[in-house]
Amino acid sequence: MTKQIKTSITISASKERIWQILTAFDKYPEWNSFIKSVSGDVKVGNQIQIKLQGMTFKPFVLTLKENAELKWLGHLWFKGLFDGEHLFKLTDNGDGTTHFEQSEHFSGILVKLFSKNLDKDTKNGFEQMNKELKLRAEKH
Repeated sequence: MTKQIKTSITISASKERIWQILTAFDKYPEWNSFIKSVSGDVKVGNQIQIKLQGMTFKPFVLTLKENAELKWLGHLWFKGLFDGEHLFKLTDNGDGTTHFEQSEHFSGILVKLFSKNLDKDTKNGFEQMNKELKLRAEKH
């Protein structure tokens, strides 16, 4: 079973400014109500620690392209049970704005069990974080 959640927002700021905010993990408590903290050395192949509301997991960084994309893959307990590949993607719209996409592709035998929660709580968390990122990036 697989499932994808995809959210996006247009932000009136450069990719570079948004990337700077997105990768200043130590500042997340100041603005990010969804992801409480990111710790560890965020480099491709490394395992990092992510804290959400009431949940901590340790994904591996798959992609880190400066000013463009950050992707990680995490597992609940063990691979194949409930896996999530999370993506932050920045695209320059060419008009002084940036398209910010946050998505996650879920797979594993427990996806169906968590499906309603993902549609409601997880998607709402993504959308809230997108709005908070927009507010912070558009401040001058």
